[in-house]
Formats: sequence, structure tokens, C-alpha cells
Amino acid sequence: MIRSLYSRVVLTFMGAVIIGLISAFYLTNWFFRDQVFNSISEELLLSAKDLVETYGMTQGVEVDKFFRAHYSARGNIVTLIDASGQRYRFDEQLSGNVKPIPDEAVRQVLNGQAYQSSDEQPESLLAGYPLSADGLKFALFVQPGELHMAYLIRRMVLTSLAVVLIVGSLLLAVAARYLVQPLKRMTWATQRFAKGDFNVNLQWKPRKDELGELAQSFSHMASELRQMEQMRRDFVSNVSHEIQSPLTSIAGFSKVLRSRPMSDEERNQYLDIITTESERLSRLSDNLLKLASLESEHHPFHPRTYGLDEQLRRVIVSLEPQWTAKKQQLDLKLPSVKVAADEDQLNQVWINLLGNAIKFTPEGGVIRIALQPLTDRIRVRIEDNGIGITTEELARIFDRFYKADRSHHREHGGSGLGLAIAKKIVDLHRGTIEVSSQPGKFTVFTVTLPSVSIKRG
Repeated sequence: MIRSLYSRVVLTFMGAVIIGLISAFYLTNWFFRDQVFNSISEELLLSAKDLVETYGMTQGVEVDKFFRAHYSARGNIVTLIDASGQRYRFDEQLSGNVKPIPDEAVRQVLNGQAYQSSDEQPESLLAGYPLSADGLKFALFVQPGELHMAYLIRRMVLTSLAVVLIVGSLLLAVAARYLVQPLKRMTWATQRFAKGDFNVNLQWKPRKDELGELAQSFSHMASELRQMEQMRRDFVSNVSHEIQSPLTSIAGFSKVLRSRPMSDEERNQYLDIITTESERLSRLSDNLLKLASLESEHHPFHPRTYGLDEQLRRVIVSLEPQWTAKKQQLDLKLPSVKVAADEDQLNQVWINLLGNAIKFTPEGGVIRIALQPLTDRIRVRIEDNGIGITTEELARIFDRFYKADRSHHREHGGSGLGLAIAKKIVDLHRGTIEVSSQPGKFTVFTVTLPSVSIKRG
């Protein structure tokens, strides 16, 4: 069984060419056969007539001597037959596989009529013309020799077809290798991918056909796989770090509590640290489970119509201890707006965004929350005058575990999953979340949601 695409392409082409050439040969032969044989028959008759007229212009020359000395119809077989049936053949070396002259043809010519055969085989073609010499009647017949034009034409056609087949096959062998080469490289790359090696550099020659487009798409896929693999490694590394850090603190302070006596105040301080780290570990676990659930196809999604302005006010009230402790001011513009969405999920978005705004806004700062109804969209804008985010950090702000300012995150806590969760929830609602910022001046998060009901497909 032929499994190689290269072999299949070459053999398919050769089969198609052979069938095409054979068909072309027979069709051409069928179309032009009548014309060719009629032309040959006319040529034979003219040759016989020319010989008779030439002999008529001579005087006192015997017939057989004339044809032996002045024979000019080279390439043909000339035969003289007298009334008694005696035959004189000239150029015997060309007799070949010609058929014998029919008696009916001899009688017709001896009776003074020209003769042309109706057979369409080269060896059966025959032309006869009457000849009178020394008071005797002869029948002059001309037949094609072995090297007649019909054979030459056939040989020429067959040779041409053979040359086309050979040259075409060689060219296709080269062209097929050029076509199949990208597929071989893709096969090699997929084998590397299957083994977990995504660092494959595919260098394609530029081409504009379908294989070129496939090669570019494959290169793009390889690049995306490399990025996904890097993200996976970063994710595992970050999860390990985020889990290991509180576990190390818990284990360390637990050993200290058991290893030496201490005052109640010192013991309570260590216990508070253990409690804080345990809560941090619990939040991390909850966020990981929530993010995994959001990315699955089975996460519950229950949209309903409710007041978005009321939801934002409830979130602000729930976070009041945090922003009042930092003496922050909240500027609210919350007109009455209805939205069709999953209330629990969007509640998590506002908690995450407002919680970050409160964290990174200094004491006495201002946080502005504006709700704006549009034609078919709803826009929520949360702005603070906190530490801001650099341009380089904005590109990765929604990545898992990414912390724009790690020193501040260590100071305020956080796992770097809040914005990733918020973006995933907004994406599930067919909305968008954007961020703009200027370090040391402001940060603005803008969430745009559709105002119509969303159904997960």
C-alpha cells in the first residue's frame, strides 16, 4: 500500500498523463485519419500519373529499362503488370509488408481506368494508372514503402507523447517534492509537539498558495502553543509560590510556638500571623477553583434582569470599612439602570475592581464610580487617583498571578487572580473590560456590558 503523499501525487499525475496521452493519440488519429490517408492516396496516384507522362515523352526506350534508369518515385514500390499477367517490380528492397495487388484492380487499370484503393491501412494503400508502350497495355501500380509518411507521422506522434510523459514526470517529481516539503515539516513539528517540545522553529519559504496559507497558520499555531506552554509553566510556578509562601509561614511559626516558651502577647502575635496566612491560602484556593469553574463549560450561568445601580451601591456598602479606614472619598454617579446578567458573577467583578481601587489609592484619595446607559450597552467606569500602572504592565494586567507592583501586593495582600477572574466573567457576558492608567496619577477600569439578555451557547 502506498502511504507516502509524495508517491501518491507522482503516481496520480503519471496515471493521468498516460491516460490523457493515450486518449489524445487515438482521438487525434480518429480525427485526422481520413485526411492523412486521402492525402497519401492522392500522392500515390499523382506519382503513378507522373511516371506514365514522363515515359510518354521518351522515344524508343524499353519500359523496364526506363523505370530502372529513370525511376523517380523513391520511397514507393512500383509494379508493372502486362495483359498476360507478367509483373515487373522495382525497388524490391522496399517491398516490406505490402499486400498483393488485387486482380480486380489490375483489370480496371488494363481497361484504361485509374485506380485508388479504399482501405485505410498504410500497407494496403494502392494507386494504379494505365500505361501504353510498344503497342502493349500495362497497369502501373504505386504502393507506399516502409518509410512512408504515415509511418513517420505515427512515429513522430508516439515519440512526442513519450517525451511529454518523461519530461512531465521528471518535472512533477520535482514539483511534488516542493509541494510536499511543508507537509513533511509539519509532520515533524507535530511529532515534537506530541512529545511536549514546543520550541520548534519552522522556517518556511514565502509562498502565496493554499499550502503557504496552511504553513503560516501552522507557524501561528506553533507560536500560540509555545506561549500557552510558557503560561502553563508560569501558572504552575506562581501557584507553587503562592501556596508555598503561606505554608512556610504557618509551618515556621507553628514550630516557634512549640519550641520555646513565650509571653501571651507574643504567642497571640504568632497566632494572628498563622490565621492571616491560613485565610490567604483559603482565598487563593477559592479563587483557583472559581477561575477553573469559569473556564469550564459547566459553570452555572443564571442571567436575570435587575438594577445594576443598586448592586453597585450594595458592593460599596459592603466595602465601607475598608475605604472609611483610609479616609477615602467616593464620587458616585449611579442613575437607575437595568441589566440582564448573572448577578452573583457580576457582584464578584465589582468587588474585585473596587477592592483594588481601595487598596492602591492612598489615604484621603478619591474613587469615582460612574454608570452610563448607552443605546444597547451599559458602561461602568471605576477611576481612582492611586499609584497607577505603567504601560509595560498594562499589557499583562489581566494575566493570572500577574502583579503590577509586587511590593504593594505584598503590603496589601492578594494573589493576582482578581482581575483575571473579573475579565473571565465579563467575557462570559459578551462584554469588554479595558484599563488605562498613568503612574502616580490615576487608573481607570471601564466595563461595557450588553443591555440585552445573554445566553451561553
